[in-house]
Amino acid sequence: LPAGKTFSSWRETDSSIPLPTQHALATLEWVGRAENLAVSGPSGTGKTHFVEALAHAVIDAGMRVSWFSLESLTAAIGRAAVDGSITKTITRITRAEMIVVDDIGMLPSGQAAAEAFYRLVDAAYERRSVVVTSNLHPSGFDTIMPKTLATAAVDRLLHHAHVVITEGTSLRLQDATAGRGVMPLT
Repeated sequence: LPAGKTFSSWRETDSSIPLPTQHALATLEWVGRAENLAVSGPSGTGKTHFVEALAHAVIDAGMRVSWFSLESLTAAIGRAAVDGSITKTITRITRAEMIVVDDIGMLPSGQAAAEAFYRLVDAAYERRSVVVTSNLHPSGFDTIMPKTLATAAVDRLLHHAHVVITEGTSLRLQDATAGRGVMPLT
């Protein structure tokens, strides 16, 4: 997982995610039901930290997690296309109970990214939990990837999804301006 962030470093009261929602998602019941999670909102509002903490909880509960950025997912599927192993690669990815695609929309996406995302969501549909984080609500994914594939992927993603919207200013920027971004030099 990207940064080792767990619930021990999560500041639940600083988050704009309602406490009852945080606590309900932390039970992981939704993962057992193969429900999805879409967390969207401005940069720095805790989307990735919260999802990484959930992912660590999933691992601690004895389940598996696959973690990707949209770019790394696209690269993995692209490599599989070259050697004809797309089905095998998707099967391997979907062995995990939770599959995370982090920061969708941070970089431009094209046809290959849309195809990779669609293949993953379609294969996991009603079988595994797909979790996405984005500065865009999933209904806006058709603004960053081809409309037909985005619409089909989002339709499957949101059919059984918990949608969480974060708001506010960047917690990272707040930490930096309050002098909490670095350790003092000695």
